Amino acid sequence: MKGDAIKINRNLLPLSWLYGIAVGCRNLLFEMGVLKSKSYSVPVIAVGNITVGGTGKTPHVEYLIRLLKDKVRVAVLSRGYKRKSRGFVLASPTSTMRELGDEPYQMKRKYPEIEVAVDKKRTRGIELLTSGEQAKPIDAILLDDAFQHRYVKPGINILLVDYNRQILYDKLLPAGRLREPLSGKDRADIVIVTKCPKELKPMEFRVLTKQMNLYPYQQLYFTTLDYEPLVGVFAQQTLPLDQLKDRHVLLLTGIASPRQMRQDIEQTMAPASITPLSYGDHHDFRKKDIRRINETFASLPSPRLIVTTEKDAARLACAEGFSDEVKENMYALPIKVSFMLEGEDLFNEKIIDYVRKNSRNSILAKGKDVHKPEDSHHTGDRPGTISFRNN
Repeated sequence: MKGDAIKINRNLLPLSWLYGIAVGCRNLLFEMGVLKSKSYSVPVIAVGNITVGGTGKTPHVEYLIRLLKDKVRVAVLSRGYKRKSRGFVLASPTSTMRELGDEPYQMKRKYPEIEVAVDKKRTRGIELLTSGEQAKPIDAILLDDAFQHRYVKPGINILLVDYNRQILYDKLLPAGRLREPLSGKDRADIVIVTKCPKELKPMEFRVLTKQMNLYPYQQLYFTTLDYEPLVGVFAQQTLPLDQLKDRHVLLLTGIASPRQMRQDIEQTMAPASITPLSYGDHHDFRKKDIRRINETFASLPSPRLIVTTEKDAARLACAEGFSDEVKENMYALPIKVSFMLEGEDLFNEKIIDYVRKNSRNSILAKGKDVHKPEDSHHTGDRPGTISFRNN
């Protein structure tokens, strides 16, 4: 597991200690029942992390959408970070990025057949989604970025850990990026190490498994990133990945961790050059940013192209002032996750089995009980185990 991407500000460690006390007290109040976690009859699957920054939440939520959307009526409930609206908003075909936030807007555009809603108060969001007043009957709810939102008790809690920033070597905010102590990972039913290099060897998987030090009731998976053909941000067109070869690429990002994306483009798509233009996560592109993008792109030699993320594309498409050449040559690079170590079937089975057993109206609920019941909230002794077949 790489640790060189982790930078700790040791001068801020005393503040991290105080922050840890505050977070620990909050978690203790939940454990004691002073603060209440609410369970729901509808299947609820939460996806999140215990760090600040990107761990690949949106691609993993989209994986779950694709897994479930043809079997159940699925809804995604998100906070809608940096949206301009307030309260509960149920996405419609005319909803804008500013109403929903960039990630929920992206998911609604890609999967218009599902329900997408935003609400900072997740308990209210779930209740409105399941009441029948705001949406058609829902069979399963995916909570985006909700690992710390403990007022909801999900049926399956999925924790994502970035391979490039292992939580074992990190520190609490503000010295590091941890939102809560490492003990928070014990709440997870499933832990996924994301953004793994495709060339990882069996011994490295074993080391990672030992380092994660999970309980027997927790399942550990590893995923890597795959890329699909480029999609025009302004023009209705696609471009095969091999068309990046020998082009001069302006890599335009407003995400937490663009390094992996740049490395993958360099190693697998062979552009002539990459010029990075990076902004902060969820950056709101303004006039000065657009001028800089126009000027930087115009300065590149031909043939040239702009590559951005799907999340950034949601915000860039709403911005004004881009030159015609920029609009014609700006593409989003879609991301999908792939499971390693033949873990996909086991993961899919666990998710589908849980939804089927807890949903009354889904196609899955009418199937036969072919799997043994699985209680995802046991307690046990460490460490967890994982199979290394065909490696």
